[in-house]
Amino acid sequence: MRARLAADIGGTFTDVVLESPAGRDTAKVLTTAAPEVGVLEGVRRVLGAAGLPPSEVSVFLHGTTLATNALIERKGARTGFVTTEGLRDILEMGYEKRFEQYDVYMERPLPLVPRPLRFTVPGRLDGRGRVLRELDDAAVRAVGRRLSAERVGAVAIGFMHAYAWPEHERRAAEILRAELPGDVTICLSSEVCPEIREYERFSTTCANAYVRPMMQGYLLRLRAELDTLGMTCPLLLMMSGGGLTTLEIAARFPVRLVESGPAGGACSRRGSRASARSSAYSRSTWAARPPRSA
Repeated sequence: MRARLAADIGGTFTDVVLESPAGRDTAKVLTTAAPEVGVLEGVRRVLGAAGLPPSEVSVFLHGTTLATNALIERKGARTGFVTTEGLRDILEMGYEKRFEQYDVYMERPLPLVPRPLRFTVPGRLDGRGRVLRELDDAAVRAVGRRLSAERVGAVAIGFMHAYAWPEHERRAAEILRAELPGDVTICLSSEVCPEIREYERFSTTCANAYVRPMMQGYLLRLRAELDTLGMTCPLLLMMSGGGLTTLEIAARFPVRLVESGPAGGACSRRGSRASARSSAYSRSTWAARPPRSA
């Protein structure tokens, strides 16, 4: 059995665990401004304690609350939103349901994209993909120039019915890429969250665009540093649902990692309880066995 490595980045500490044939080694280091620095420090410590070279690690599992903290603390990219004409304010309107239904003084969290950075363009497809109004390319170009003047770091695109018919979103993205600097992130709702209902799809896409520059930069730097260290094993990221995904998918859709850290803890707890139940069952089964005859 080759070694397995896991790391979790929290707001204060970064924890690293190495499991090898010789046992388990752990390290706790402070989370650094450049998160990969703390991760690599922890990796070096556990490898040194186990006396193993980086090449002996067969898989690296990674959970993090970086995306979570960026959303909570509002430290993501300056993000713009481009949508169908008439839907500019859906990020604020949301839907009728409220988490404090009878509190008339309830204050809703502000949208990640402020109203001055939300733009609409003419163009409409119906639910069956029929063109009701052609996408206005000139209007999209004008929006692109305004977004460039606003110095946004990311743009979310969300059009009506794009969950099933993404043609207009793709065309708009193509036009915006020609108008914006090359380092600006562009996220399409038809790719991030291809689900019916505009508020859920648009808000998820905006969240993805908001955290993607930071998360993508971190993950690619970490991968490069691991390769330099000689650790070429797969790097898998814990998702909010408890599953794992590749670095490439995580860098493209970091919104799927928003509950990565808590999900890892829950999965670990569940695994520990299952292991304990299995051990208890084994002990009770052994105790219930009749004694062997002499």
